[in-house]
Amino acid sequence: MFRFLSRSNILIKSISKHSPILPNLSGGSSPFSALAISTKSLFLFELSYNCTNLRKSITGCTIGGWRAFCSGSGGRESLHYDVVIVGAGPAGLSAAIRLKQLCLERKKDLSVCVLEKGSEVGAHIISGNVFETRALDELLPNWRLEGAPIEVPVSSDKFWLLTENKHLSLPSPFDNKGNYVISLSQLVRWMAAKAEELGVEIYPGFAASEILYDENHRVVGIGTNDMGIAKDGSRKETFQSGVDLKGRLTFLAEGCRGSLSEKLIRKYKLREKGQGQHQTYALGIKEVWEIKEEKHEPGAVLHTIGWPLDRNTYGGTFLYHMKDRQVSVGLVVALNYHNPYLSPFDEFQKFKHHPSIKSLLEGGTVLQYGARTLNEGGFQSIPYPVFPGGAIIGCSAGFINVPKIKGTHTAMKSGMLAAEAAFNVLFEGSQLETYWDSLKKSWIWEELYRARNYRPAFEYGLVPGLAFSALERYIFRGNMPLTLKHGKPDHEATEIASHHTPIPYPKPDGLLSFDVPTSLYRSNTNHEHDQPVHLRLRDPNVPQLVNLPKFGGPESRYCPARVYEYVPDEKLGQKLQINAQNCLHCKACDIKDPKQNIEWTVPEGGGGPGYTIM
Repeated sequence: MFRFLSRSNILIKSISKHSPILPNLSGGSSPFSALAISTKSLFLFELSYNCTNLRKSITGCTIGGWRAFCSGSGGRESLHYDVVIVGAGPAGLSAAIRLKQLCLERKKDLSVCVLEKGSEVGAHIISGNVFETRALDELLPNWRLEGAPIEVPVSSDKFWLLTENKHLSLPSPFDNKGNYVISLSQLVRWMAAKAEELGVEIYPGFAASEILYDENHRVVGIGTNDMGIAKDGSRKETFQSGVDLKGRLTFLAEGCRGSLSEKLIRKYKLREKGQGQHQTYALGIKEVWEIKEEKHEPGAVLHTIGWPLDRNTYGGTFLYHMKDRQVSVGLVVALNYHNPYLSPFDEFQKFKHHPSIKSLLEGGTVLQYGARTLNEGGFQSIPYPVFPGGAIIGCSAGFINVPKIKGTHTAMKSGMLAAEAAFNVLFEGSQLETYWDSLKKSWIWEELYRARNYRPAFEYGLVPGLAFSALERYIFRGNMPLTLKHGKPDHEATEIASHHTPIPYPKPDGLLSFDVPTSLYRSNTNHEHDQPVHLRLRDPNVPQLVNLPKFGGPESRYCPARVYEYVPDEKLGQKLQINAQNCLHCKACDIKDPKQNIEWTVPEGGGGPGYTIM
């Protein structure tokens, strides 16, 4: 019933918000939002029951700007907007807000829709996050007066080199003075409210599953996936066909390794048209703890390198003191690691037992757990972000400043620049390629250029990487007269198991370290069990014939949710079992599988983690 009503709601919100016939049902200050949830459900059910007549009455109409609703073939509805944005993260919401700001400034009107696969805005958002306000200062300069959840300024900034039992203080390279320790999931919820105040329509719980093209191979929007499909492919009683959201322009702001973004990057060879090098990634694993009052230092920031990772594996940890006795603690591991026996999840559990970390966490409580991949390719890996009919923005394109460990401010700025280019396309007849030109003239480009050599320097190991980074930072100040290249793609970096020894990880103690099921419970992850598996094997024989005998079954370890598990089988000895209901949507499998045999696709909208303070 929830899925059915949600799907009806996307139609109702779009129609009622701009129709004199129906009351405003879009939420916010609407009288409708004050009614009980049960009343809302009943109303939606009744209205959806009469949906056929409603469709007939408005088919082909234009409502506010270039907005229209019509019935398509095959039972799929079609909604038309000026701009369709996939992803209600920092980049997507910044683009939407900027478009509406320009409409107010120029006295124009554009219909803007933002689609979000999470059950609510922020549900799939996870980050450190030490936030640099530069882009927000430009976008919403009065954020301090308007209740933005940005309250804890950085009070100290430490950088340690860890050995197994000790730590050595190093000069901090992170420039966190003036930054804030925040929850990014809470920030995007606030941004979504600001966007809706400006007239942006936001639809959480809907997953964009396909790209729509016209006869000239130009992107004209996206399609959401059907709901109510059983595992065997049959239609359940709750079946509802997806909706086509068509736009004059389409922005993809899906985050790191966005499934639709990657398809367009390959189709239009955008990587080659851009900076040319492949993207490289890391996996971030994070918990939010509530610690004892006497141990809490609001705004304290700590980064570490070294233990528990070996000297040939790039990565590090972070520990940020938030408000309300909360602490974000996490591990980031570059996915070009060599040892197939390495388990990022277990490395993270081990890290919390370091004497310098253990003393802080003891007596505390874990509130939430999550994981997500992040782009680390930086300047060298930026694709050409414009495709026929739209653009890629934010972390889908990869604007993270690796030495800063920050990408939120650059993602937001990219969305703002794309919005300005789009506005000129729609009202002045210019070309969307001006977005690329604006990027190269912006502070994003300058910032990433100066940071371009830090990540590839660590291809040579921890000590050479630190030495080169210090030279680049303190002597050349980002202007070294050469640009290093990345090594092998992450999946090719995995070495065969016979070259390595299995890593004996200690059992979790239930106080500082935990098993996967306990952690998953804290992520609020939920999927409809009876649906097609959204993690697809291109060749179902590869796990048994290649991954297990050659690489020791690495998918059972690189996944931080134990989605992939080798289980006994009478015929095969062991076979791969995919527990798709555990999926955190981190995308590590899509990146790290040695033969690129796993394709991550979207499950039913609304599935996945349910983050609130990440």
